[in-house]
Amino acid sequence: MKPSFPHLLSLSLLAVVLTAGGCKTGVNTVERAQPMATRDMVSDKRIITDASLNKKVQIIGINQSTGPGGFLKVQVELLNTTGSVKTFSYRWEWFDEHGNVIIGPASVDVMRHIEGKESVFITGTAPRETAKDFRLKLIENLRN
Repeated sequence: MKPSFPHLLSLSLLAVVLTAGGCKTGVNTVERAQPMATRDMVSDKRIITDASLNKKVQIIGINQSTGPGGFLKVQVELLNTTGSVKTFSYRWEWFDEHGNVIIGPASVDVMRHIEGKESVFITGTAPRETAKDFRLKLIENLRN
């Protein structure tokens, strides 16, 4: 039996709908509706970004805690508001209770990529237990 034109048309339409539904771009994430962990969110944002990156990547939140041995630990959540990959470098700076810079191995630039519409966390741990404050510098890498 030869298929009729309306039958072929409906099968073609169904194939187009199923294919289009599977072409969704973006990042799928799953997380608890009621998180078990409580964040100690930092209200003042000690983060410096260049003007170009600031238009494309937003700071969602900053979480601060004290890790093992009394070392300050900071986690920053970033969101790429564009639809394309962004490449940037970041550097942590740590300060003692008097505001003096603490030089350590964490004082180097680290390159990172963030997909379009993706949310990522950047975590830094102070190089010494004497660190009481921090600053994070974010700079867009325009030479991808």
